[in-house]
Amino acid sequence: MPELPEVETARRGIEPLLAGQTINRVHIRQAKLRWPVPRSLCTKLPGAQVVGVRRRAKYLLIDTSPGTVLVHLGMSGSLAVVPVDTPYRPHDRVALDLANGQSLRLHDPRRFGAVLWAGHHPDEHALLKDIGPEPLSEAFNADYLYRQSRKRKRALREFLLDGHIVAGIGNIYANEALFLAGIRPTRPAGRLTRAETEKLVATAKSVLKAAIRKGGTTLRDFHQADGQPGYFQQTLHVYGREGQACPNCGQAIQRLMRSNRSLFYCRRCQN
Repeated sequence: MPELPEVETARRGIEPLLAGQTINRVHIRQAKLRWPVPRSLCTKLPGAQVVGVRRRAKYLLIDTSPGTVLVHLGMSGSLAVVPVDTPYRPHDRVALDLANGQSLRLHDPRRFGAVLWAGHHPDEHALLKDIGPEPLSEAFNADYLYRQSRKRKRALREFLLDGHIVAGIGNIYANEALFLAGIRPTRPAGRLTRAETEKLVATAKSVLKAAIRKGGTTLRDFHQADGQPGYFQQTLHVYGREGQACPNCGQAIQRLMRSNRSLFYCRRCQN
């Protein structure tokens, strides 16, 4: 699934191509995505100007003059801006045709993505209103995370994946941040010390920033808006490296299954 760095990479790819443009027409080629695509978009958006494109957690917010369109890429979705006369691919689900002759298209083979109307107050939308602070914001700091972790028995990896705690870190980057902080992902969150919390916040921010710089991580079929793969996978320390040597100590990386997700760590380096 595209995670925060991949979604941010997509945002940076399409935002300069959409901002200031006028939407001519909406094509809903497949309305049955994770949630039904509202047919009302076909009447709300023609003639609207795109104000900008934002990201909240793993959601993209396309702000237009009449309101905001909320987009989620699901398991394997991607966005591309192509000439309007480009033939549709089999899994192109929704298209926004622009007055400048370009078209924004959502390609979603598994149909787990979403295109929804969020109106003038997207932060109040049911999918966004209870999400925690952005991990790259000042609100996500050591004091905040330490307070949130008190008396929590959940394992740290699951704690970091809770969108009510922090918005969209994702499994890959939680594994990497915990490794760089030297903290075992199975440890209960409530056992974090204040010093460890400071280190974990710093490594989480560092890992996410590095992933964004490299265009995200290509796992299965994520690509950037320009069709290029993300390159952060080439610098992963533990994720997906079961049995390989730890880059710090040389011991084999361990893999566990928790909450139907793979967890990777070094038994020697992470306590």
